[in-house]
Amino acid sequence: MPSLALAEQLAFSKVEKGDNYQFNYQWLDYQGETQSLQFLLAKKAIFDRFRNFKVFKADMAKYSINNALQKKLRAEPIRGVMIDFNKNSTNDEIVIKGRNNQTINAAYARVYELKQALSDQYLADNYYHQFITHDQINAVKPDHGRFANIASIDLKPVKPIILKKFSIKNIRKVTDYVLGFIQSIPYATLESRVTASGAGFNPPLKLLWENQGDCDSKVTLTAAILRSLMPRIKMILVFIDNHALLGIQMPVQANDQTVVIDGISYVLAEPTGPRLLPLGEIAPASELAVGNGHYTAERFHKKVKRALKTDLNNTTVVGKEP
Repeated sequence: MPSLALAEQLAFSKVEKGDNYQFNYQWLDYQGETQSLQFLLAKKAIFDRFRNFKVFKADMAKYSINNALQKKLRAEPIRGVMIDFNKNSTNDEIVIKGRNNQTINAAYARVYELKQALSDQYLADNYYHQFITHDQINAVKPDHGRFANIASIDLKPVKPIILKKFSIKNIRKVTDYVLGFIQSIPYATLESRVTASGAGFNPPLKLLWENQGDCDSKVTLTAAILRSLMPRIKMILVFIDNHALLGIQMPVQANDQTVVIDGISYVLAEPTGPRLLPLGEIAPASELAVGNGHYTAERFHKKVKRALKTDLNNTTVVGKEP
């Protein structure tokens, strides 16, 4: 049966030390034992990383993308047509005139291709990406895998401190320790991924600084820490309605809750709290959603070189276990 214990953060403080801040934590784990963790993080990483990350606004995005498209078309005009960016147009603000329908249709296709590329670039520049919910709703949400990948580099000072606590580098024991740490961090309510467009999301180091985070923020922090601890382990970020889980590829034990993606079994974890659940145990509502296929899974596999400029091999899967 899942643990009934509630997470409890016994102490939290942060102390300025030169170019760093020292973070100090104490909490009770799911076995009722007191755990602690102290580490240093660079001020530059805390305050400069993702400084410009903000709530996604569709109108602002549309304005920026259309401006970029107009500049692109002025620099590389399409021959044989005239393109008018008319705000009153019914054709996505663009009217194309030309000598014949074939030329016009080809121009529309080219403009659509350019606009898609510029839209993707705008989202990437602002740390967002396109997201499809399990019930096929298209949305824009923070690129949680990318946040976790970059933050894993900033969190490298935590690695030796955590691993020193374990005589045997057991994935399950290390993960349970990290889960207890993050579950004990105070919870902030998750805003809708479909309508809130990033409102309430705290990147990993901002979550640590503010000592609170919603479930998307906590899952992202968990993934970042585990990526730093175990660089080659395969993980997935699992999004269900108003909640998020983490999946880890590792040997499955009896009673572990899992999902299977492309033949790979991932053991599920609940980083959010407030219940203290070890790896393999998830809340009943989460179990029901996953069992019914009401989830979207984003692969969070390998690290790549120059991680601050090149992101993880992230792909998305929607639906039930095969």
